[in-house]
Amino acid sequence: MKVFQKIAVPVSLGIIGLLILNSCSVGIPEGATAVSNFNSEKYLGKWYEIARFDYKFEKNMDNVTAEYSQNPDGSIRVQNRGYNYVKKEWKESVGEARFVNDKTEARLKVSFFKPFWAGYNVIDIDDDYQYALVSGNNVKYLWILSRTKEIPENIKQRFLTKAKKIGYQTDALIWVKHNL
Repeated sequence: MKVFQKIAVPVSLGIIGLLILNSCSVGIPEGATAVSNFNSEKYLGKWYEIARFDYKFEKNMDNVTAEYSQNPDGSIRVQNRGYNYVKKEWKESVGEARFVNDKTEARLKVSFFKPFWAGYNVIDIDDDYQYALVSGNNVKYLWILSRTKEIPENIKQRFLTKAKKIGYQTDALIWVKHNL
């Protein structure tokens, strides 16, 4: 019985910890709302990263793009690519995204290292699906995306205003160069 307890208790605690970590990591920031009536088909394709915070996994990266495509099982393939201008090399990461609720709500969870998932929430998008404001699960993660390497000033200001209202420190955004 003691041997069973020595194994079962740590394993159970580990599983519970993973479940809690997993469930907490796919949230949406307080005050943010995911886009409803979302059309995932229109969202697929290539996006240029226009702005982001200085994340460890994107440190020293310019020319960053994300490409989304449909997997046969209904999930979305996520292919991120960027150029590390310090190491002078291209980096790529491929992951998977799944809808948290209904496919028409732009709340997804994304994983590049299963079983760990993170929130990916489209919180603003233009009618033509050319520009998107994407949040993570809290106010530490934010991206401004565009189908082209630039974004119109009015869309930029709209996204920055919305992000500030939610609580993002938009002055800390890195404006990504696209020069290659």
